[in-house]
Amino acid sequence: MRWFETPNFDFNGSRKIAYAISGILFVASLVAIFVQGLQYGIDFKGGKEIVLDFEQPVSVVDLRSELAEPLGNAPEIKLFGSESEVLIRTDNESPISEVQDIITSNIQSLYPDNPFSVEKTDVISARFAEDLKWGALQAVIYAIVIIFIYILIRFRNWTFSAGAVAALVHDVVIVLGLFTILSNHVPFSLQIDQAIIAAFLTIVGYSLNDTVVVFDRIRENSNVHKGMDFMPMVNKSLNDTLSRTVITSLTTLFVVAVLFIFGGEVLKGFSFALLIGIVLGTYSSLFVASALVVELEKRTTKSK
Repeated sequence: MRWFETPNFDFNGSRKIAYAISGILFVASLVAIFVQGLQYGIDFKGGKEIVLDFEQPVSVVDLRSELAEPLGNAPEIKLFGSESEVLIRTDNESPISEVQDIITSNIQSLYPDNPFSVEKTDVISARFAEDLKWGALQAVIYAIVIIFIYILIRFRNWTFSAGAVAALVHDVVIVLGLFTILSNHVPFSLQIDQAIIAAFLTIVGYSLNDTVVVFDRIRENSNVHKGMDFMPMVNKSLNDTLSRTVITSLTTLFVVAVLFIFGGEVLKGFSFALLIGIVLGTYSSLFVASALVVELEKRTTKSK
């Protein structure tokens, strides 16, 4: 990484291009979310789940394909403890007994030589799902509010808090928008469930970590280079931390990419959210959070 030993990129000089890119992605994501709507899993909209225990291992892909038509849409299917135990989740509105009959009869025709038993059945009510949805939303909102307060206390400057929170909201909304746009165009589930909420909170933490490193260097440089204008000082701080930012992002990206490729169907949505979030978090740390701090500082100085 010798190329990053003495970088001198003009990040703030490119901030208007970054504003345009972020603005287009942000608005497109909001439009997709409000027009197409988020694709919720049964955790957040209610449904039925059935656990089956087979004598021999089965294919999750084959099961999903076989059950999609009789259930009305593709169910959520994942291995449950072993390769012969399967968890099936569906939002089919029929009574649980009818849903169980549909599933068992179609699976018997798919695997006539592989007997199975029903281990358990559960119904997730719409009220319980609504409570989960509200709890997940609260978790994200509380995390952002606490982060705002933490940055404000640590750096004693509200512009740093505003820049950090704006970057976090930017990342989460764009990931949600991409999930909405791509939900019908990828061969794996991008429904919003509890695992995806965990991914969003992970993205928030990752993006914040990068942003705080940059802000720390800005504070250090403001003490060392007291006569330097604020914008060049922010640019210097971004270049000072660039090597660390790139190495951390690439190594994390490699690990999550392996998880996405080899982690199985159940982790596809979670790892896909992290892949997008790492790229967006790195971008927002370099071009969104610090750029907003520069803009807010300029306006604050002018008003004084």
